Amino acid sequence: DVQLQASGGGLVQAGGSLRLSCAASGFTFDDDAIGWFRQAPGKEREGVSCFDSRDGDIYYADSVKGRFTISSDNAKNTVYLQMNSLKPEDTAAYYCAQVVCSSRYGQVGNGLWGQGTQVTVSS
Repeated sequence: DVQLQASGGGLVQAGGSLRLSCAASGFTFDDDAIGWFRQAPGKEREGVSCFDSRDGDIYYADSVKGRFTISSDNAKNTVYLQMNSLKPEDTAAYYCAQVVCSSRYGQVGNGLWGQGTQVTVSS
């Protein structure tokens, strides 16, 4: 099966860290762009970060710049989102997806989506 599997969510106190993982099966990341989105209850889905392995383009939403870092491990066919200095407003379901990624314009979903992984940040 061709799919994305997101994991790594959990409950953490404000100021803490989590690392989300997005593992691909049935295709490889080394010729693709993968992004993370999040959606909190009652709010619109927000593009958080993306990485295009073909040209190295990386995008971060202003709300996470300086706190979140996206990276990839091609050997493991996995993209990571390291989240530091977490805030209660980061609480959401986080999704990874194939995207069109631009460091200037952001990201748009463009294919597969993984299931969500819940991140809850307590104050």
